[in-house]
Amino acid sequence: MPIRIGGLASGMDIDSIVNDLMRVERLKVDKAVQNRTLLEWTREKYNEVNKMFANFVLNTRNAFGLMDSSSGTIVNRSVSSLKWIKSASASDPGVADVSARSNALNGSYTFTVHQLASNWSSASKEAITVEGGDNSSIRSQFGLNDNDLIYFTITTNAGSKNEGKIRVYINKNEASFRINNETGEHKITLEGKNLSNISLKEIADQITKADIGVTAVYDSSIDRFFLQTNATGEQSTIELSDLSSHDFFGSLLKLQYEGEGGETQDVKTNVRYTGKDAVVDFGMAKGIKKSSNQFTINNIDFNLKQTGSTTIRVDTDEDAVIEKVREFVNQYNELIDKLDKILGEKRYSSYAPLTSEQKEAMTEKEIELWEEKAKSGLLRNDMLISSTMQNMRLGLYQKVEGTSGSFSHLTQIGIETESYVTGSMGGKLKLDENRLREAIRADIDGVIELLFKEPDKEITDENAKRSSTGLVGRMYGDIINGMKQIIVKAGPGDDSQLYRSVNYTMLIDFVTEHSSISMLDKSINDYSKRILELETRLMRKEEAYWKQFTAMEKALNEMYSQSMWLAQQMGMY
Repeated sequence: MPIRIGGLASGMDIDSIVNDLMRVERLKVDKAVQNRTLLEWTREKYNEVNKMFANFVLNTRNAFGLMDSSSGTIVNRSVSSLKWIKSASASDPGVADVSARSNALNGSYTFTVHQLASNWSSASKEAITVEGGDNSSIRSQFGLNDNDLIYFTITTNAGSKNEGKIRVYINKNEASFRINNETGEHKITLEGKNLSNISLKEIADQITKADIGVTAVYDSSIDRFFLQTNATGEQSTIELSDLSSHDFFGSLLKLQYEGEGGETQDVKTNVRYTGKDAVVDFGMAKGIKKSSNQFTINNIDFNLKQTGSTTIRVDTDEDAVIEKVREFVNQYNELIDKLDKILGEKRYSSYAPLTSEQKEAMTEKEIELWEEKAKSGLLRNDMLISSTMQNMRLGLYQKVEGTSGSFSHLTQIGIETESYVTGSMGGKLKLDENRLREAIRADIDGVIELLFKEPDKEITDENAKRSSTGLVGRMYGDIINGMKQIIVKAGPGDDSQLYRSVNYTMLIDFVTEHSSISMLDKSINDYSKRILELETRLMRKEEAYWKQFTAMEKALNEMYSQSMWLAQQMGMY
């Protein structure tokens, strides 16, 4: 850095003079930084609005039961699976738990359970460890010798190409397991394990881990072995084969199972065993077979608990339907209130973002209050948000095309819009619960169709698809379209996953058509480049000022030196 001479000769405060000159020059940089800050704040505001939209969609979908996240992944569910529209009860709940889907028919049904679905299971009929043996290894446990071989196969219908299989091969040299399951065929060799040191528990664990639809357990506390299929029903099969030196399943494990009529029988090799189907009567439909105790008949979901007879009653749950609609209306109105506040927020144009120098002269509280004013009204009367809200409102009052029920307009089921008021965008919903109850009693299917109708898959035109979509789904579509436009304007921020939960295609256009760079991001980047250029110019300008003042100081210093020399020559000193 060049040497700066700060007024030794002139007596001037050069540092203050340069700072004052640079303060004027820095105004351009400060203005650019303030403009960039305003864009960054605006981007944040847009992201906040998009989060409001996203949370409204997810929360109301969840409240309606239109999505399931129990598996950790959000999955959209069909309207027919909803359980709050119809109620179902059993006169004897000990026979079965019941619930009705939205399209179950009201009425009473006789229901009889003759047999529960079960898996095939077997267990040792008595303790299996030989006298004097222990369960540290199968050789010790069963009194085997070095030349004995354990070699058996378990085959099920739960693997690759409908066949799962595990071949177990154990001799004095190795213990290996060849497995064929849904992932294909592979071999596992337990290093260092053989007839003399592998335990029955380790063998059971490998059978279970093979993932072929069976579970094997050795319980050392009672010295018994258990083998069973995981799935229930006659379609769940298991077959055992044995080439061991001894009868592994019979003589060694002593396995038995419950045969026909409840009789206990010895497990045999090369026989295909199956589970049992549930057998039920539903009304006049007799002898219905189901492979599981959980199934659906006539849109009524059953979970069988024991054999016996009961009466199933299905009714429309009017109160539940009204509560769900009321909750939706309330959440919609809360969203409208928040958006109205944002769109009507006052703009304080005289409160610009603070510069670093201004912040240094203020307290934290003063900065907070100033920035609260500076951020106010950034989205006042914003067209993206306004148009999205307008589409939502219009969509609610446009006819749902193709309905087969009694209703095609929202007002027919007791929902109307509040009158517009001064200073508000208006458009909140009013619910007349008495009219809604009348509509439910007159045609519950028509009410549900009006709200949740799905368009025919053959419809490809977007306008036609929207017209034939139920009012709730139509609103979700309008919100999603608005969210996509906001993302193009301001990007997704840190909420990409949230938006994908709303709609998995939410960010596709933004990524493919806009290279994941929003309009505001581009402007912010342009300002950043501009600020860097201005900062570079400022540095050069400051150096130029210092060079000029340094040159002046040097010239004055030389002049003073020459004057003193002349004075000395003339005998003045």
